[in-house]
Amino acid sequence: MNERVSLTELRALAAVAAHRSFRKAADEMELAPSTLSHLMRELEARLGMRLLNRTTRSVAPTEAGARLVAQLQPLLRGLDDALSDLSAARDEPGGRLRLTASETVSMLLVQHVIPAFLARHPRVEVDLVAQPEFVDIVAERYDAGFRLGDEVPRDMVAVRFGSPSRMLTVASPAYLKRHPAPKTPDDLARHRCIRSRTPAGRPYRWEFARHGQPHVLDVPGTLTLNRTELMIEAALRGLGIAFVPELLAMPYLRDRSLRAVLSDWCPAYVGLFLYYPGHRQVPAALRAFIEVLKELDVTRV
Repeated sequence: MNERVSLTELRALAAVAAHRSFRKAADEMELAPSTLSHLMRELEARLGMRLLNRTTRSVAPTEAGARLVAQLQPLLRGLDDALSDLSAARDEPGGRLRLTASETVSMLLVQHVIPAFLARHPRVEVDLVAQPEFVDIVAERYDAGFRLGDEVPRDMVAVRFGSPSRMLTVASPAYLKRHPAPKTPDDLARHRCIRSRTPAGRPYRWEFARHGQPHVLDVPGTLTLNRTELMIEAALRGLGIAFVPELLAMPYLRDRSLRAVLSDWCPAYVGLFLYYPGHRQVPAALRAFIEVLKELDVTRV
């Protein structure tokens, strides 16, 4: 078919053939009858054949026009269905939503956000990858990621969720009964500390601050783990003092199976943010996820 033939011309031909009337076809397409008639003449000229037989009282497709319309109709219906599905997907969340977050944030999402989101939007499939290292969400084809506010790339749109939180040093009452609670970070040198390691394999340094003065140190320990949940479990077992996110320690602080120490040395950080590329249209599923995220303060549950 001539590549210059437009979709509007083909739709117009199908409408005229269906209604056997330029006026009714023009009403359907919201065109002036003269405009529709001009479209048909242009189409016939481009194809080099008559497609419609016209009289003063009627219009009907020629044999060639009827064959073309018969082949066009299922194609146009398929196109309309595809566009309707696309419009529905834009307005009604569905499909896959790919997210990446740290293990700590992933735990919060699974515990508090994702259940509420899926209950409200059952057509969405959430694909959440928990990983300690930061990734390029565009290159890795994620819809969004989660980071602390000062770590969000500048070319991303950032959405704050929850309240500012902090890291806490915690230990079990049984451990603190055997070992007096530290008064300053330097006292940790006389304690068993449950350490964590970076993705590169090095132990994390514990970062404290007081009166605006940072105090960062390498702590001693007989146990090093790479998952926050394991560190909390080790602290519950009385194996030492752990430095963990307040968000995940809170249930154990409430039931007093863990106690916070050095709280005055543990400042709040800027807070958590969802971020996504700002140069492309936001999928309906991500918009809906952001709405649920804003409704729930996961830092205070």
